[in-house]
Amino acid sequence: MELYELLIKKGKEEGIVKNVVGAIILNERNQVLIMSRKTDDFMGGIDELPSGNIEQGENIYEALVREVKEETNLDVVNVKSYIGSFDYISGSGKKARQYNFVLDVKNTENIILTEHDEYNWLTIEEIRKSSKITEEVKYILEICYFNLKD
Repeated sequence: MELYELLIKKGKEEGIVKNVVGAIILNERNQVLIMSRKTDDFMGGIDELPSGNIEQGENIYEALVREVKEETNLDVVNVKSYIGSFDYISGSGKKARQYNFVLDVKNTENIILTEHDEYNWLTIEEIRKSSKITEEVKYILEICYFNLKD
């Protein structure tokens, strides 16, 4: 069983109803792409990673490629590593889990937003200081940056 299937299977055993993917995209300066949710959306006004639901019939990899393209217009080239997950209650009251992966994209330019108000490239220091990024996302990004150390 490959990792993608194992993650979904474990989530199902733990009562997860909604599966979500999160993309950690780094630029050449190791800054993370962070996007601001529209204020009238669920959890409006927070800053987050590119993310979205795994659709029926999709696996995690397919969902990552689709969601990154839909939300940013960037093309995924490679999934580098799985960083971890966090659970939350969705807007519809379902137990959700977001699985977060570090991705390589063709380039980090030509970002076109479709579901967010704006985006920024942030350092880990800026992420730590931000009051608009949830503690769950900060935790995932701390793990990511720890893994980047030599």
